[in-house]
Amino acid sequence: MNQTQKIQNPETNVPKTPQMNERDFVNDQLSTEKYMTASYNIALNEASNQNLYQDLATIFKETQDCQRNLYNLMFKNGWYALEQAEKQKIDQTYQQFTGYKTQLPYNVQ
Repeated sequence: MNQTQKIQNPETNVPKTPQMNERDFVNDQLSTEKYMTASYNIALNEASNQNLYQDLATIFKETQDCQRNLYNLMFKNGWYALEQAEKQKIDQTYQQFTGYKTQLPYNVQ
């Protein structure tokens, strides 16, 4: 049985009290930025006016960059952990999507 390995930095300790701590605030901001980037993505898909589209694209990029910076901060402080994928699952997924390429109407490298 394969055991899932966590990829995580040492955790920066924060007070465990009913009040929000630094980790809670950053996590709340990260969740908000993720929601906002998803919403801006929908708005970009629906924008018919080119000027509005360009403004939304700029705001989307800024929001996405903010989300990435918050993620990096959380990961650096050990507040965000990832699970290492098993090689077998990676290989299976690769094979699955490689098979899809033959179904596409254009050539994919």
